[in-house]
Amino acid sequence: MTRLGDSVARASALLAQDLSTDSTVEQLLTETKARRYLDLSDLSAKDQAELIASRTVEVLPGVAKLAERIEKRRAEGRGLALKLGIDPTAADVHLGHAVPMIILSRFQRMGHDVTLLIGDFTAKIGDPTGRTAERPPLTDEDIAANLAGYREQVRPFFDFEKVTFVQNSEWLAPYTFPELLGLLAQVPVSQLLQREDFRNRLASGSGLTMSELLYPIAQALDSVALNCDVELGGADQLLNLQMGRKLMELKGQKPQLVVTMPLIEGTDGTGAKMSKSKGNYVGLSAPADDVFGKIMSVPDLSLIQEPYLKAWTEWTDAEIAQVLGRVEEKSLHPMDLKKVLAGEVVAALYGVEAAMAARAGFVAQFSKKNFSDVETPAVDLAEHGEEPATAVLSKVLGFQPSASAARRVAKQNGLRLVLETADGQEAVVLAEAEAIRPLGEVARELVAGRAVTAVYLKAGRKIAELRGL
Repeated sequence: MTRLGDSVARASALLAQDLSTDSTVEQLLTETKARRYLDLSDLSAKDQAELIASRTVEVLPGVAKLAERIEKRRAEGRGLALKLGIDPTAADVHLGHAVPMIILSRFQRMGHDVTLLIGDFTAKIGDPTGRTAERPPLTDEDIAANLAGYREQVRPFFDFEKVTFVQNSEWLAPYTFPELLGLLAQVPVSQLLQREDFRNRLASGSGLTMSELLYPIAQALDSVALNCDVELGGADQLLNLQMGRKLMELKGQKPQLVVTMPLIEGTDGTGAKMSKSKGNYVGLSAPADDVFGKIMSVPDLSLIQEPYLKAWTEWTDAEIAQVLGRVEEKSLHPMDLKKVLAGEVVAALYGVEAAMAARAGFVAQFSKKNFSDVETPAVDLAEHGEEPATAVLSKVLGFQPSASAARRVAKQNGLRLVLETADGQEAVVLAEAEAIRPLGEVARELVAGRAVTAVYLKAGRKIAELRGL
């Protein structure tokens, strides 16, 4: 049996047990945390290709072709040459960005060679994928700062010590205009305009710059320069990746295989992609308790449980089918599975001990009928009651980075006043219009004529008591 097979056997036995029990969950997290570093080189070429394909959207021109390429390189005494391009466009990294790193880690542990291509040149153009307007270009200083943050935050999911880093300015900056014209003469404009986002922008009259139109060509030239076996990219990058295959063929190279990865849905339940601008993300630099709570706050997780489990855990398809089958037959409560998933993510970032502590903290704070025995920060309304909830959350409590961020939470129905009475709790959603009114005024209106023992302001999973009503 393979090393992965041994681990799956142990984990499957634990997944069949009571997953509401801390001791069982701790054993499971210990096993699956160790699996993130497991040597997978003893898997056959077919098993390697199938394990990769099970976590991707598409493998082109096919999973069998990936297995063939693995077998060919193995016969040559080396691994596949893989490439992932990174546009260092933001300093903050979220769980969506971890998805390709987890897949790359598997390739790496199978014995393959990874090159991370830093798009320092293309970042100055701006990838137009999915955008309705041209993205502002970045400076060299922006790129350096963002790259440093990216590398540090994604480190728990990937071994950066075993990769090669290159920058595409090495070959794109000296590329001459005659060379570019000769290349463009072989690329039909109709192929570039196959992109739905390009067509939509042209149809809406938003316009499209030549630099954006040439972005797929620039990305494809990266493939020519590196001459890799496989390139990874998001599902929304498919046409760019296929352009790489085309240009490699035009240059007489063996076209790369393409592996596309899923775009992870955000935590707000709207179906939108995880994005910092939408506020529906889980930041990799967030404290363990916040990471755990954010995942637990996802509404109707049963709708996206399988994609999340596939994206963020090292579980196999058989293990995921096992637990989802238990949920279906009602031998496993969805909330218990959700806690295990949250624990998996925290364990990856901070270790099993931190994951179990976050789990215990969540249970202590949110599985009770009241917060009276839970230590929470307090806001004195005599001092801050004239300020809106958005300002209290940002300036007084520090729950949100800014008032505008707090306002976005309200827009997503994530802001509440929790009223405690002798009979329990009632949570009242604060609409955006209420969130910008004086907090004391809003709270007094809600408690008027009611036997309320305590009032709490709740933003996502963070809570503070309101005093002085």
